[in-house]
Amino acid sequence: MAKIYVIHENDAWVEPLRAAFAELGLPYAEWFLDRGVLDLSDAPPEGVFYNRMSASSHTRDHRFAAEYTGAVLAWLERHERRVANSGRALQLEISKVAQYQALATHGIRTPRTVAAVGRESIVEAARRFTGPFITKHNRAGKGLGVRLFNTQDALKAYVAGEAFEQPVDGITLVQDYIQAPEPFITRVEFVGGRLLYAVRVDTSLGFELCPADVCEVDDAFCPAGVAPVAAAPRFKIIPDFRHPIVERYQRFLAGNGIDIAGIEFITDRSGEIYTYDVNTNTNYNSAAEAEAGFYGMRAIAGYLGGELRRIYGTRAAA
Repeated sequence: MAKIYVIHENDAWVEPLRAAFAELGLPYAEWFLDRGVLDLSDAPPEGVFYNRMSASSHTRDHRFAAEYTGAVLAWLERHERRVANSGRALQLEISKVAQYQALATHGIRTPRTVAAVGRESIVEAARRFTGPFITKHNRAGKGLGVRLFNTQDALKAYVAGEAFEQPVDGITLVQDYIQAPEPFITRVEFVGGRLLYAVRVDTSLGFELCPADVCEVDDAFCPAGVAPVAAAPRFKIIPDFRHPIVERYQRFLAGNGIDIAGIEFITDRSGEIYTYDVNTNTNYNSAAEAEAGFYGMRAIAGYLGGELRRIYGTRAAA
């Protein structure tokens, strides 16, 4: 019988979703795709498949989990199975370059970014920037490779030194550092392509932006040379968030096979919005949700259950 299949490689991030499935009485199974065997002559089981593969999977000794997931998603889509967060979504999850280009196609502004391969090329790319800039990995997650530089010399020393972090795909991004008038960013959460809520994230103590309760301090988006993070930033849910950017985000999600995501943006001193991250493996902060009375994982479970009933009706497993 048909059920919901959750594709992932991190048990800790799935635990709240398991609880939501149990609360709603929904049938599900998990595919932990750090390795495996895929016979392309077989047909997939019937069901709804939810892709939660993370760009940072290689940091948990799952070096080829994303690549294997890409193969599995291609197989599922070939057999016309319903996939929440499609193969295209995975492509954008593991490549900031692809992500930024897709955002630009929908008229969504991103920070000026130059991609570089090789240490000398990173230094060359940085010469195009006149103000403060940051580096980050193209295949990111956990704030991989994110550092703030105020001078070209500081970058040269970093790139030439032992502290330099080699990206897993070899691509380092050099990007304008967007300075906000107030120390916060906004993360907009979508489930089923619809706005769930927005979260205002206080960055005054640092840039530890991962909302999941199990995230550690080194899961920071942007250490950026600031003082060490003394405590996790404060997350405040904005349930009635209204902004024209939401409609653009929805068109972007629909155009790229993304059903569930958190999109982060920052507003500069002149009021311009810059979108810098789309996370298709979104997590939620339980304390902020309890205060506001909104529950992301429950919304995801309900959405997937609705898709299961829509497609399979009484054939869904009890």
